Amino acid sequence: MQWEPRSDQKALTIKQAICIAIILEFAGAYLAGGSVTDTIRKGIIDPHMPLLIDNPHLLVYGMMAALLSAGTWLLVATHYGWPVSTTHSIVGAIVGFAAVGISTEAVIWSSVSSIVASWVVSPVMSGTLAFMIFMSVQKLILDTDNPFKNAKRYVPVYMFLVGFMMSMVTLVKGLKHIGLPLDYSQSITLALSIGLLVMIAGKISLTRIKEDIQADKEFHFSSVEKVFGVMMIFTACSMAFAHGSNDVANAVGPLAAIASIIGSGGEISGQTGMPSWVLLLGAAGIVVGLATYGYRVMATIGTHITELTPSRGFAAELAAASTVVLASGTGLPVSTTHTLVGAVLGVGLARGIGALNLRVIGTIFMSWLITLPAGAFLAIVYYHCLYFIFG
Repeated sequence: MQWEPRSDQKALTIKQAICIAIILEFAGAYLAGGSVTDTIRKGIIDPHMPLLIDNPHLLVYGMMAALLSAGTWLLVATHYGWPVSTTHSIVGAIVGFAAVGISTEAVIWSSVSSIVASWVVSPVMSGTLAFMIFMSVQKLILDTDNPFKNAKRYVPVYMFLVGFMMSMVTLVKGLKHIGLPLDYSQSITLALSIGLLVMIAGKISLTRIKEDIQADKEFHFSSVEKVFGVMMIFTACSMAFAHGSNDVANAVGPLAAIASIIGSGGEISGQTGMPSWVLLLGAAGIVVGLATYGYRVMATIGTHITELTPSRGFAAELAAASTVVLASGTGLPVSTTHTLVGAVLGVGLARGIGALNLRVIGTIFMSWLITLPAGAFLAIVYYHCLYFIFG
C-alpha cells in the first residue's frame, strides 16, 4: 500500500512557499553562485577575439539570443514535462552563438569540455550519495523493530548534516566574493553552529508529531513518513538554496555579461561587480515559472520515475543539494536537473531496478540529448534576427 498524506496535515500556502523559495534562491545565487555566473559570462567565450573587441555589441546580441533560446526551449520542454537542464540550455546557446556568429576559435573548448564532463559526473555522484543515504535510512530506521522511535532518534542527526553541509560549502567557497573571507577553522566552527541550530529546530518540530497507530495499520510506515515530512522541509530549503547557487547563477550569466559590458563602457573584459538586482530578477523569474508552469516537471520527477515517499524524497534532495552546492562552490555549472534525477534514480535503485519506470527514464535521457543542439540552433536563429534588426 502506498503512503498518502493525511488531509489534516498542515501545509504552506502557495504565497508563503513562493516567498520562501525566492529568498532561498536569491540567497543561494548571491552567496554561492558568483563563481558559476563568472564561468558562464567569462569562461565559455574568449573575450580577446579581435572581432569582439572591435564590436562588443555582437556579444550583447549573442547573450540576448542565448537568453531567448534557453527560455524558448525550456518552455517547450516544460510543456511536455521533460526535466531538461537550464545549464544545458544556456551553455548550448552560448556555444552555438559563438561558434556560428563569431568563430569556432571564440569558444574556449577546454572549459566547455569540463562543463560537459560534469553533466555526467554530477548525476552519478548524486545517485551514489542518494543510494547510500537511503540505505542508511533503511538500516537505521525502516528495517528495525520500532521504526517510529528510531526515526525521531536519527532524523535530527540527518538535519544536522543538512545544516552543516550547506553552510560549510557556502562559508568556505561562497563568501569571499562579497567581502567576508573566513579561514577554514572559522568556517568549520560557524558551520557546526548552524548545523546544531538546524538540529535543535528540527527536534522541536518533531516533538509535535505523535505516533498514529490507526494510520500505521493502513501503511506500516505512516508515522515514520510524517517524521520525514518535517525533514523534507529542511532538505527542500537546502535544495532551493542549491538551485539558486547553480540554476539562477546560470540563468543570469548572459544578463550579467550584458550588464558588465554596459557598465564598463563597452569593454568585454570589464571587471564590474555583479548587480544584486540581476540575481533577484533571476530568482524571482525562476520561482514564478515554477509556481505557474512547473507542475508538469514536478510530476515527472516526483511520481513518474519512481514512487517517492518523504523518506525517499529526503535522501534524493539531500544528495542532490550537496552535490550541486559543492560544484557551485568550485565554479562548475553542473545541471541541477541532472543531479536531482540522478539522485531519484539512486533512491529507486536502492529498492531494486523494478522500482524504476524505464520508459520515462529513456524519454528523459532523450530530452537531455536534444537540449544542447536545440539550444544552439535557437540561439543562432535569434542572434541573426537580432543582428538583422539592430545590427
